[in-house]
Amino acid sequence: IRVEKVLDLDSEGQLVASVLSKKIAAGSTHVLIDMPIGETAKVRSTAMAERLAANLKITGKKLGLSVNIHFSDGTQPVGRGIGPALEARDLVAVLKNDPAAPQDLRRHALALAGLVLEFSPHVKKHDGINVARDILDSGNAWKKFQAICDAQGGMRDIPTPSFTHDITAERGGKVVSIDNRRIARVAKLAGAPIDKVAGIDLHTPLGTAVEKGQPLFTVCAESRGELDYALDYLKDQNHIVKVDGD
Repeated sequence: IRVEKVLDLDSEGQLVASVLSKKIAAGSTHVLIDMPIGETAKVRSTAMAERLAANLKITGKKLGLSVNIHFSDGTQPVGRGIGPALEARDLVAVLKNDPAAPQDLRRHALALAGLVLEFSPHVKKHDGINVARDILDSGNAWKKFQAICDAQGGMRDIPTPSFTHDITAERGGKVVSIDNRRIARVAKLAGAPIDKVAGIDLHTPLGTAVEKGQPLFTVCAESRGELDYALDYLKDQNHIVKVDGD
């Protein structure tokens, strides 16, 4: 697996084994797998997704798992943060029903939570998302999250990075594509996920109209050296966030 990561190879057989073995080791009986599909996602086509989903379901059934697969949009990151602290900021905003929370993350969370709830015989098919929305909107999801944190030592403040750098638009126009793999690479070079504050803060999802000089995303790091690693990589990586001015 370590060799494959260096070579940027994804063996479907090992992927199936890796995903399902973790669930079995945790004692799971019912598993929901979110499978983003996009040109720069791990799963790049619907055909590949369907083949992988079939392998996961067949293998899971033979091992006593009830496996459900959810195909989702993998053309861009979900939410704004890429990295532990930044993602925590986003999820807390969603749980607290903050109007400024990333709405794509809220929709994605509700869709997945709804499907998990539908594993229960007491929740009708297609009604899980409504149950999930009621739990979130009522504040009960936030209360439960706080209780989980209390059971593990209490809530903590989300840390902020010591060093940041904005990557700005070279031209005005509309954001037409985001390269997930390369933007994840920048986050890793900045120190994520080892450094909890490191990563990428994405300001302009697909379809956003931007002006020249407007920040597209912010690179966050705990040290100047790691920030420089990420910025050196970005010098030769044009159009990670592509803006079409036509």
